[in-house]
Amino acid sequence: MAKDLRKLFEKERADADTAYSLKADHKARFLKRLENELPPQKKSAFPWLKIAATVTILLAATIFYLNRDTSGKGGIKTTIVEKSVLEKQNTISLGDLSPDLKKVETYYVTNINLALSELEVSQENKEMTDGFMKQLNNLNTEYQRLTEELNTLGPNDQTITALIKNLQLRLQLLQKLKTKLNELKSSKNEQVKTV
Repeated sequence: MAKDLRKLFEKERADADTAYSLKADHKARFLKRLENELPPQKKSAFPWLKIAATVTILLAATIFYLNRDTSGKGGIKTTIVEKSVLEKQNTISLGDLSPDLKKVETYYVTNINLALSELEVSQENKEMTDGFMKQLNNLNTEYQRLTEELNTLGPNDQTITALIKNLQLRLQLLQKLKTKLNELKSSKNEQVKTV
């Protein structure tokens, strides 16, 4: 009664191969039927037209990319916090250390530039504005010194904290100047109303 399992499996495999084989002309009939069902492909009369359209689109995209204004300020340059002055070859800045520090630096630089662009300088407030700008310039010089220290000594907590604190002080200084200018403007307006 004991049968060899290998012989049973070989017999089963041989039966399966013969039972499920396709007819000899099956492939030819299938291809013929497929050709009848599918619509014939039309050949393009103008293949160069597709190439010309692709080249035109690529050329237009390139021109658009090169002519766009990436600063978002309409060509106004700010010399107080311009990053290109801070970035020299083979130097690292605060934003190069980590993505989080890059976000912090971008946040403060953007807000400082925004505050600078919103300042309304006139003859009446020019002296006060110049004093604040002198302090801002001193902070900017200190920031450059701290960046050089970052490059020579390498990143450390004290330098990174000092760089962030410097950016915070510059933003606070500009906000204080803006508040003073608004107070000066409102006091001038009150004087005009009482007269």
